[in-house]
Amino acid sequence: MLTTAIQIIAIVSVLANAVVYGTDACFALITRAVYDRLDDRAVTVSAGWGHYYGDRRMPIVGISGVVTAVATTALAAIGGHVPAAIAAGIAVVALVSWLAIYVRVAKPVNAQQTAAAQSGVIPADARALQDKWNSVINGRVALQLIAVAALCAAIALA
Repeated sequence: MLTTAIQIIAIVSVLANAVVYGTDACFALITRAVYDRLDDRAVTVSAGWGHYYGDRRMPIVGISGVVTAVATTALAAIGGHVPAAIAAGIAVVALVSWLAIYVRVAKPVNAQQTAAAQSGVIPADARALQDKWNSVINGRVALQLIAVAALCAAIALA
């Protein structure tokens, strides 16, 4: 019974974190190249409105992914499923690391680009802002990949 609960909660975590992973991966693989071809105004307006909606809609997904990863870790540890607990713990570390990067680097840029898109006033450092945001996307994708893979391992090991 506990094994099934661990696996179900881990599956929910995989699904939630897959949304974040997919969003970041799409940017890294596609949108970044598109933004490189656009002028500063177009990049800022597009990114700003994207962040406006993303920063309102994604937190429930991200929070759900972290909470369920922590729950998976705890339940696996309580149930004596040590390999599954370790795998889920690795996911938690990756997700907390992702969150730290988001809060310290991406979120401030998101706020500036959102304000610029809403006001129509494009900052003089618009490209530098986007470059700063871009500078952490590969790391964020890697951390989400680690988290999703570790959660899949936890499912298999529970």
